[in-house]
Amino acid sequence: MKYYLAVLLSLLLSINAIQAQVDLSYYLPDTVKYDPSIPTPSSIIGHEVGEWHVTHDRLVYYMRALTDASDRIQIQQTGVTYEGRPQLLLTITHPDNLSNIDDIRNNHKNLTNPEVSASLDTKEMPAVIWMGYSVHGNEPSGSNASMLMAYHLAAAQGDDIEEKLKNVVILMDPSFNPDGLNRFATWVNMHKSEHLVIDPNDREFNEVWPGGRTNHYWFDLNRDWLPAQLTESKNRLKQFHNWKPNIMTDHHEMGTNSTFFFQPGIPSRTHPITPEKNQNLTAEIGEYHAKFLDAAGSLYFTKESYDDFYYGKGSTFPDVQGAIGILFEQASSRGHAQESVNGVLKFPFTIKNQFITSLSTLQAGYEMRETLLNYQRDFYMEAKRSARESETQAYVVSDQDASKLFEFSQILTRHEIDVYRLKQDVKGFQPDNSIIVPVQQYQSKLIQAIFEKRTSFTDSLFYDVSAWTFPLAFNLQYESLNSKNYTNSLLGDMLTAESEPKAQIIGQESNYAYLLEWEDYFAPKALKKLLNAGLHIKVATEEFTGPNKHLFKRGTILIPVRQQNKDAEELYKLVKSSIENTGVTVHSLNTGNTKGVNLGSRTFEPIEKPTVAMLVGSGVSSYDAGEIWHLMDQRFQMAVTKLDINSLNRVDLNSYNTLVIPNVWSQSALKPFKNKLNAWVNEGGNLITFENASKWLADSKLTEVQFKVDSTKNPGFKMYSDNRNERGAQAIGGAIFEADLDLSHPLAFGYSSNKIPIFKGNSLFMKTSDNAYANPVRYTSTPLMSGYISSENLADLKESAVVSVDAVGRGRIISFTENTNFRAFWYGTNKLFMNAIFFGPIISRSTAN
Repeated sequence: MKYYLAVLLSLLLSINAIQAQVDLSYYLPDTVKYDPSIPTPSSIIGHEVGEWHVTHDRLVYYMRALTDASDRIQIQQTGVTYEGRPQLLLTITHPDNLSNIDDIRNNHKNLTNPEVSASLDTKEMPAVIWMGYSVHGNEPSGSNASMLMAYHLAAAQGDDIEEKLKNVVILMDPSFNPDGLNRFATWVNMHKSEHLVIDPNDREFNEVWPGGRTNHYWFDLNRDWLPAQLTESKNRLKQFHNWKPNIMTDHHEMGTNSTFFFQPGIPSRTHPITPEKNQNLTAEIGEYHAKFLDAAGSLYFTKESYDDFYYGKGSTFPDVQGAIGILFEQASSRGHAQESVNGVLKFPFTIKNQFITSLSTLQAGYEMRETLLNYQRDFYMEAKRSARESETQAYVVSDQDASKLFEFSQILTRHEIDVYRLKQDVKGFQPDNSIIVPVQQYQSKLIQAIFEKRTSFTDSLFYDVSAWTFPLAFNLQYESLNSKNYTNSLLGDMLTAESEPKAQIIGQESNYAYLLEWEDYFAPKALKKLLNAGLHIKVATEEFTGPNKHLFKRGTILIPVRQQNKDAEELYKLVKSSIENTGVTVHSLNTGNTKGVNLGSRTFEPIEKPTVAMLVGSGVSSYDAGEIWHLMDQRFQMAVTKLDINSLNRVDLNSYNTLVIPNVWSQSALKPFKNKLNAWVNEGGNLITFENASKWLADSKLTEVQFKVDSTKNPGFKMYSDNRNERGAQAIGGAIFEADLDLSHPLAFGYSSNKIPIFKGNSLFMKTSDNAYANPVRYTSTPLMSGYISSENLADLKESAVVSVDAVGRGRIISFTENTNFRAFWYGTNKLFMNAIFFGPIISRSTAN
């Protein structure tokens, strides 16, 4: 440690220094000699680190060039992003370790297995540190610093680096978010002046919508570690679980006027499952960061912001798996140089702090090696003991929708959690539609985090969501089993990727009609393909019974044969191809003489092919818009036209019969389009809005919807110092609530239970309508299922409406107060949104406001 502190004296810096360009001597310790045969960043990327923002392609070129030149590095392409950019993972260690790297990895992974871990000699094992950079693309100092750290590890010479590399394996992901990083680098580089402009008002520091923070589909990848719904996350998780690192760093940026943050965060905001020792070790590692930053003269803070609660973040995800996750937050220059309250903040300075804390992490991992390895082994031993003694021994999960149940199981298997088919009846759950997850397996703590419901907390403020109970997110029936009703005899076959439900047509080619059941999650994908083929299709608004005594529920899709412009054979092939890669069941009928209503009944409503547009751009939540785009594009293979709000007045909306407006940050952004939207709906448009967009419609008197207002009386005297916490306690950052669902309503077609869990992340409370039919989804009188809500907000939420339907002229407006598509893993309410698209126009006028 003394050696490195001496080295870091050479890194002293005045934060007010305004130099147009720096070279490696600015960043690297001048007491270390570097191998001249190892290429420097500038020799590959064409500019000095920090002179320009590195684009992802040049970052990749450099990492591959380093690998070619160094015997300390192996490189692996772990996958590609949605835009086709490679995701890289570098394994950096001593050449002797690299020659035996698979054995080292397997041996290290055995620390998670209490059956064998006791026999491992941690004195002889290297620690594993995963260094991850810039999951938010417009927080680029991390990825730019990764080049410096990779160069240092590859080229540094001397006993110190040799000893570290013998005792530490570094896994480096130089860019968690390649698409976002490249988007941001392009923006700031195209606005860079030869004479740097430091005025915060300059366009360089103010990205256009959606900005570079997110991935291709505008998702925050730093919220997807646990749900793992995005391709970047899925690719990365395979490597995380292959290795199970001891430390994982997560290099971010924050506001320009701040300094530097490293964890621990606020102690009271740590998830209760996380062991106390985890936070103690985080604090011990923090001492290394403090000393290194002190030596460099950099200001910092710790323990007074951020938290370790939501396990879907990169810095918290490791904490439930025997590792130490560490969040770094560097004040952002948001470009090349910008004025701040601390003087002019230069991009090279932000990079330097990220490099310094990469060095301090390496030093901590090296010196704390045995402690970290032993902690990981002890974590899993304690997890095994705790699971054995737990009252809950398994979770049984069930749903009639086999596709949704399978997608849920896939999240578990991605995290190396064993999932089985239920072999025999237990507590009313039946084998044909149930799975079972035993608790006594090595990921028992992660299982607890995924399944638990929590409504009491030591702190009422959350950096992110306060609840994410996955079975509720999927709207699945589930129950815990204790030792009295659980035995291994309940375990059937283990689920794998090959266990995916298969579509089927019951019966032969028909000359009369086909009935497509709407219960399967992927039914909208099949229906869209059929509508794209120009078929005449109807939907059942009443239940009926087929010739085989099968009950067909509301939402069943009717495909008559003789009314099409295709012959029977061609239609059969089309129906069969439309249900591929779904779990949809289609029935072949040769008669319309069904019981209840017949197939020619007026209760079958014709379905118009949706032509969908979505409003995007300045003022619209890019997260919410991206979730809708991803859902339709990736899950249901449906095209959605993205209409930029700045050009909306020039667009002929008559080209579309459905318009979606996601949540908006600024209701004023919609004000110029009030008359245009109203006229379009009157002519028959189907308008679907979410959250603040729904509030704007109500405030603009385009709907009859009303929202509750804060009725707080004189609050009396309060302390100034309590203001921040009290305001935060009134926020609903994300919790889960129960709602009643009218199963007869077109928005509820395909659901089987009249109760549904709803995710709520706002403080909007919609009043129920005077028309008793207009709110088919309403919160119950005791709605809280999991998460935090203040008593005042809970009182307003009870029995309020989740959705309201207005009939305006020949059109419909469907107003949601909540996000039905939250972070791509809230499968349970996706169907409400898809029903609004397909069935919104058939909702009876008499049931709407």
